Amino acid sequence: MGNFIELYTDGAASGNPGPGGYGVVLKYKQHRKEISEGFKLTTNNRMELLAVIVGLASVTNNDLQVHVFSDSKYVVDAINLKWLLGWRKTGFKNKANVDLWQRFLKEYKPDKHKFFWVKGHASNLENNRCDELAVAASKQSNLKIDEGYEAIKRGLV
Repeated sequence: MGNFIELYTDGAASGNPGPGGYGVVLKYKQHRKEISEGFKLTTNNRMELLAVIVGLASVTNNDLQVHVFSDSKYVVDAINLKWLLGWRKTGFKNKANVDLWQRFLKEYKPDKHKFFWVKGHASNLENNRCDELAVAASKQSNLKIDEGYEAIKRGLV
């Protein structure tokens, strides 16, 4: 293992939109942290992106590189193919999940964060663990409200 933090993420939504959740696994040397949270009504893409945001926000040593592993082409391609830069230049015109992309940009450090796509539901043990965390979080009894999604649904954004 190199001198970088491994950040694995996954999001889930049953019904899309429907109950959803995200799962995060952070690894650095012998340290490991798991984070998950569930929401009453949200989308899969929102949970995929929120997992990355929460994971990046959880990093306490900003001197270290972070390698982000996600099975979301939506998230990974937006960064690696530089779509996000174009979206930002146009003020996110006609783009989904603007609230979360703006939160992401506050956490994102291009010189420190590298994104890697991994095949979902395959041989990556940590991605599979994130999926388990996300699905379990989406099935909890006292789910939170995804305020951003609710605002979009009500036409406030």
